[in-house]
Amino acid sequence: MRPVSSPEVAVRPVGAAPQGPLEQGREFTWTDADFSRVQKLIYQRAGINLHDGKHAMVYSRLSRRLRETGYTSFHEYLGWLEKQDGPEWQEFVNALTTNLTAFFREQHHFDILASHLRSKPTGTPWRVWCNAASTGEEPYSIVMTALETLGANAAFKLVASDIDSRVLATAAQGMYRLDNVKGLSPERLQRFFLRGKESNAGLVRAKPELSRAIDFISVNLIRDDWPFREPFDVVFCRNVMIYFDAPTQRGVLERIHRVLKPGGMLFVGHAENFSESKDLFTLRGKTVYERR
Repeated sequence: MRPVSSPEVAVRPVGAAPQGPLEQGREFTWTDADFSRVQKLIYQRAGINLHDGKHAMVYSRLSRRLRETGYTSFHEYLGWLEKQDGPEWQEFVNALTTNLTAFFREQHHFDILASHLRSKPTGTPWRVWCNAASTGEEPYSIVMTALETLGANAAFKLVASDIDSRVLATAAQGMYRLDNVKGLSPERLQRFFLRGKESNAGLVRAKPELSRAIDFISVNLIRDDWPFREPFDVVFCRNVMIYFDAPTQRGVLERIHRVLKPGGMLFVGHAENFSESKDLFTLRGKTVYERR
């Protein structure tokens, strides 16, 4: 990181045109050119297609990075970012990703998953991938469904991934405030979570039977370097593709197709539709597809 004690000042030559209109009252210099640059960089790194209405969101989130790194304008910060390949890139991506999640969000998916798990003989091993793990609510919901359906000794393994390293660390810890689990039934809370005491009062933590079924890893969906050697039976890719443009969506779908077994199930978000990729997947239910 750049030391706060030695700020560098970007000097614009006398008479040079400004880079774009500035909004008054900003803590940091922020221009249309800066926003366009952020759009390009996050698209290249994470495939995220930021539309023009995200000016305020981008400014707010990346302002924290300027404070942390000691820069006084986005022009300086982005120039520095482009010249190196260090850990700040991960912080940049973390700042611009959105992590909205909840336990058993879109309940019908978990009902369909349970039915699919029951469709094969007892003892069948299952490999599932949740590629937008966020802070863990979705992967833990998947494992709870599996254990309730297949039994405590099920041969079930879940790979949970995310591009955001911070939320992935939270997911691996498996600790939540009581407010975050209020939607779970008392039976599930008792079976799958431990209540915190003393300094951890007001918190719950996933029991080992949940956490040991999950491998948390970092995966960038737009890169062609996924670290998987064995195919999956099920893939959850929910509310991710809405941030990608059509060519990026197609590329990700082709990669998922390669790592999913024939007949395997793909669960997507409620606003996502891949009817144009009928050569890869067949619609089998509400936002549920089968690999061709």
